[in-house]
Amino acid sequence: MNAPITITIDGVEVPATPGQTILEAADAAGIYIPRLCYRPGLEPYGGCRVCMVHVAGRACAACTQPVSPNMVVENDTGELQEQRKMIIEMLFVEGNHFCMFCEKSGNCELQALAYRFGITAPRFDLFFPKRDVDASHPEILIDHNRCILCAGCVRASRDLDGKSIFHFTGRGPDRRIAVNAEAQLAATDADVTDRALDVCPVGALLRKREGYRTPVGQRPYDQAPIGSNDQPEEA
Repeated sequence: MNAPITITIDGVEVPATPGQTILEAADAAGIYIPRLCYRPGLEPYGGCRVCMVHVAGRACAACTQPVSPNMVVENDTGELQEQRKMIIEMLFVEGNHFCMFCEKSGNCELQALAYRFGITAPRFDLFFPKRDVDASHPEILIDHNRCILCAGCVRASRDLDGKSIFHFTGRGPDRRIAVNAEAQLAATDADVTDRALDVCPVGALLRKREGYRTPVGQRPYDQAPIGSNDQPEEA
């Protein structure tokens, strides 16, 4: 059994276990590091870069970087917070996120992070890309307008559901989530019970006929800010 070690996050000594990532050690110690693509139980992806921290003056993703003895981590600095804020703003302008009538409002991690960082409107010009909605499946829909390419559905479908329904296609600004069928989602073996539907941090993957079952005002991030001590573990 590996002996416990100690790391320091923002001047606070934190117990850790060899094999843990910085993010896992921080979570266990009650220290919040913002994230979007990380999901417990899924292989770390390190794609969103919102969990970026500094170790020995170098930037690294907290969700993928393993701890090491006497590691010193900077998480809550002005530079890092500004970088995170910029990433969140860019995710908004690169998609079509209309929070006022999105079913995920109040349960959306992107929206909740925007509130946490005080973003009321992005400083960048909106792209307004043309993206489609795949509502071909009788129980599930994919709204590409809201997808932030976190790969949560890709990893969960592969590792938890054993189906590999979702994957990426295209490059650069044309990169998007696709399904493992020549046609649309209806041609796959996607099921309403798939765990891949539960890991989407935004409103890109939704179950039909579930809309507003939990009223606005009673949703997780309506009750407590994301990252707060009284925030439910699962949104």
